[in-house]
Amino acid sequence: MTKSLTLPITGMTCANCVASVERNLKKLDGVEAASVNLSSERAAVEFDSAKLGLTELIARVERAGYGVATGEADLVIKRLADDNDARRLEKALAKLEGVLEAQVTFTTEKARVKYVPTIIAQAEIRRAVSAAGFEALELGGDAEDAEALARQYEIDSQRRLLIIGVIFTIPLFLLSMSKDFGLLPDFVYTSRTPHMDGMLEAQWWFNWVLLALATPVQFYVGWQYYVGAFKAIRNLSANMDVLIALGSSAAYFYSLPITLGLLGGHVYFETAAVIITLIKLGKFLEARAKGRTSEAIKKLMGLRAKTARVIRDGVEAEIAVDDVRVGDVVIVRPGEKIPVDGVVVEGRSSVDESMLTGESLPVEKKPGEALIGATINKQGMLKFEATKVGKETALAQIVRLVEEAQGSKAPIQKLADQVSGVFVPVVIIIAALTFVGWYFFGPAIPINADNDAFTRALINMVAVLVIACPCAMGLATPTAVMVGTGKSAEMGVLFRNSEALERAGKVSVVVLDKTGTITKGQPAVTDIVISKQYPVSSNQFSVANTDSLNTEDWILTLAASVEKGSEHPLGEAIWAEATTRGLTLVEPAGFAAEAGHGVEAEVDGHKVSVGNLRMMEKRGYPMGGLGADLSRLQAEAKTAMLVAVDGQVAGIIAVADTIKDGSIEAIADLRSLGLKVIMLTGDNQKTAEAIAKQAGVDEVIAEVLPDGKSAEIKRLQETKNVVAMVGDGVNDAPALAQADVGLAIGTGTDVAMAAAPVTLMSGDLRGVARAIRLSRQTLGTIKQNLFWAFFYNVILIPAAILGLLNPMLAAGAMAFSSVFVVSNSLRLRGAKVQ
Repeated sequence: MTKSLTLPITGMTCANCVASVERNLKKLDGVEAASVNLSSERAAVEFDSAKLGLTELIARVERAGYGVATGEADLVIKRLADDNDARRLEKALAKLEGVLEAQVTFTTEKARVKYVPTIIAQAEIRRAVSAAGFEALELGGDAEDAEALARQYEIDSQRRLLIIGVIFTIPLFLLSMSKDFGLLPDFVYTSRTPHMDGMLEAQWWFNWVLLALATPVQFYVGWQYYVGAFKAIRNLSANMDVLIALGSSAAYFYSLPITLGLLGGHVYFETAAVIITLIKLGKFLEARAKGRTSEAIKKLMGLRAKTARVIRDGVEAEIAVDDVRVGDVVIVRPGEKIPVDGVVVEGRSSVDESMLTGESLPVEKKPGEALIGATINKQGMLKFEATKVGKETALAQIVRLVEEAQGSKAPIQKLADQVSGVFVPVVIIIAALTFVGWYFFGPAIPINADNDAFTRALINMVAVLVIACPCAMGLATPTAVMVGTGKSAEMGVLFRNSEALERAGKVSVVVLDKTGTITKGQPAVTDIVISKQYPVSSNQFSVANTDSLNTEDWILTLAASVEKGSEHPLGEAIWAEATTRGLTLVEPAGFAAEAGHGVEAEVDGHKVSVGNLRMMEKRGYPMGGLGADLSRLQAEAKTAMLVAVDGQVAGIIAVADTIKDGSIEAIADLRSLGLKVIMLTGDNQKTAEAIAKQAGVDEVIAEVLPDGKSAEIKRLQETKNVVAMVGDGVNDAPALAQADVGLAIGTGTDVAMAAAPVTLMSGDLRGVARAIRLSRQTLGTIKQNLFWAFFYNVILIPAAILGLLNPMLAAGAMAFSSVFVVSNSLRLRGAKVQ
């Protein structure tokens, strides 16, 4: 059976690390797919659970030289009768997916559970304890913080090492530079008379002082680079750690024989120490900035209520939100957050859903209406039944969707991945060639020079090793995607993956479904026209209220009886009008629906057909002189439903749907972005054109049957257009899937949302322009990041080869190149997309 897991990876520093983790995971027998994201530091793995499990995956990641962030839950366990209970609970916990270790002690009545926070939450562990017949009280912190704590520990570790590096490196650098410029006291120098190279010679012990300051930096602060380099080489790959270890070690170990008096010349301890400390500074700043790229997720998770007030056994009690069960009756007072998803059973109020949908106006709620967890109750008290809890709530699903989008790889990233895969080995070869070139073929060294050919070649080689930066290339795309998807979620636009985020920026044509997208999708009957060629007498229709029937009511009763129970908006409108008029409907017999045409049934002995002109023409029914009325109603942007009785058109019921608030503004906004806007509908051409004129679209494609919508999208794509489709109904699902970018209106059906890679939570059409504008800005940021990453390496590596860069300057440039990329991505958080 194929399973999917997400693992939080620690210790990755560059794109080569990503490639190394992916490659090692894919080597496992049973792994079908593995995708690693540097920015979110997560690995998504699909594998055959019959062949391997979580422990093998973690072991493989650790063998590759990286770690998996884990959390520990400390629980107080009640109702343990003896040690057998403890062993039984231990086994039950160990069986949970995501639990690595479980230890239950009877004497202390405590359980310690080590788990992977992206797979299982502490709330689920506590539920498993309850299911086993015990009660768990939490000692530790929130479950959601486990991964964040692991990341914070990493940042704190980097900060500590950076401080130690600075403490040793600054005096080392100052002593070294001051010595060269003759700024130190006389006792440091053997003589104040400079050498032929113009440099002063220091006492024998001075280099030992520099060595003492450089060694802690090299082997304590920089130890992780040696460990990372060893593990990378063991896995037959090379990463940033290899470059740093080679570059700093070359300067450090070259200086050792000079310090020991085995060679003459200058020591370069300060070069080795500055390289490590500057890169450590860059990595620390990068880690902090990367933490800010996921702030949108933290903000979403922070929306969740911590407690809920439930009624159990007739008693009102406040419990943790994780302990709410489906079916619980929950009470929410004015100003409180709605803890979980549910349905109102008592009370009326307005609810602020802006934090999830982006819709600023409160939504009125009454009995029978759905509530979304994490939204805010504004006015009255509500009593509701919990329908979705835990991972099933809308908020949890949104968080999961955003996390999946942030962890996915955009197509534009492929080039960076390909380059990163060979980048480090190529740089090492270039560095070796640089050494050979300068040593054997470099210009002659002046007699009074302060170094020899070997030293010069070595320094230039170190500069090449240190200046090369695979990190910026690896971070260019994922950091922008993380910020972009997070920003969009805050605006009520959910991207299912980063491919959709990228494609939305390239859209040239936007196709809008009419009903429910441009219009409200709540049509109402406006006109009933009766054929003068079809006289009606009261004995033609035997119902309880026959005597009071007028001709309009007779036609409406027939049509509404056929449409009884219909889910189509037009059918619902006819049925609603008949109900409003208090007409008595008859149960239809032999009901049949014809997609894109209409419905028919037998009502009280009459064969009644309700549908469009195509349906009547197909059956050859005479129009009864209603042709002119049909054209007039269609020209008024009304949908005309023809009602035929016993093979003759007896009347027309006109239904009109009003344009949604904001639709006209949204379409104007799309056109201002240079997009062509097309309205796609199954309605007749005249009605469609009338609505299109009001809405301001560029083109109308009308009279399209449900199964023909995807074909129309395909036809548009054949002319080299990148097509976005916006819809909300089941009929739209194939078209949404066919489009280059499918956008589902969030207030629509689950089928449409499942088919679409983009969901507009608020149902506001203005979200389409926001999504496209944000996508364009994200794509622009990715291109800027990639340009910088490639430009930086293309310009500065040759500069280092030519001997134009000091290794210390190279280390500084390398350290801040990735910081620049992450900081540039963070600018998206302030992007204006309204």
